[in-house]
Amino acid sequence: MLKEERLDYILKKLRTDQKVLQTELSNDLQVSEDTVRRDLESLAQNGLLIKVRGGAIPHSPNPYSFKERIVFHEDDKKVIARKALSLLENGQTIILDGGTSTLSLAKLFPQHLQLRVITNSVPIVVQLMDHPGVEVIFAGGKIVKDSQTVIGMDTIRMFQKVRADIGFLGVCSLHTAVGVTGPDIEETEVKSTIVEASSRVVALATSDKMGTAEHFKICGITDIDTIVTDQPEDELFIPYRQMGLQVL
Repeated sequence: MLKEERLDYILKKLRTDQKVLQTELSNDLQVSEDTVRRDLESLAQNGLLIKVRGGAIPHSPNPYSFKERIVFHEDDKKVIARKALSLLENGQTIILDGGTSTLSLAKLFPQHLQLRVITNSVPIVVQLMDHPGVEVIFAGGKIVKDSQTVIGMDTIRMFQKVRADIGFLGVCSLHTAVGVTGPDIEETEVKSTIVEASSRVVALATSDKMGTAEHFKICGITDIDTIVTDQPEDELFIPYRQMGLQVL
């Protein structure tokens, strides 16, 4: 079997099974595990999967530009935002991180809602600037233009001073073994601090993010309390429920 055929087989199996194991691929393809390891490395270098111990899992499908992500799964994010809105109560202090899903949630805030919102998202600050019932605290720092968020030690220190009722994370990858991960180390550090600062952690994620991974870890999967998603009935969520997570 040619290398191109092996790579195509691996990617098809990955899409079907959400993971591949080196030993199984070696048997399926009738090649050595060293050959499989090199094939996985080649695919990983091209951003098509994430290598893990003994195999590989899918790479996050998320485009990284904020402007791209605004329209990516837009209807699904509105569904997620409406569900997340039901978790809010007057008087809460919440954190909204710098994702497009959290921005979708902020856009749904009714005028009568009374909240304190701490965020590192420039678009969320703009969105809530004129809301009569929301106190906005901006966790300022270095602005990342592509994601329209702020990062760095000033941002982290601000979140470290907070004890939020709920921290809402827009995440691009969740995996039962690998945990919650992201593609940028500095933004990942901010998200990790949000997790530590929140009494309840709610991940907002479309179903295509399940079983995928990026290179930098935010937290373990059981550090998340609730996953709010577009297709909670999908069998992909069974392992997460078995680990004690609420899926809405």
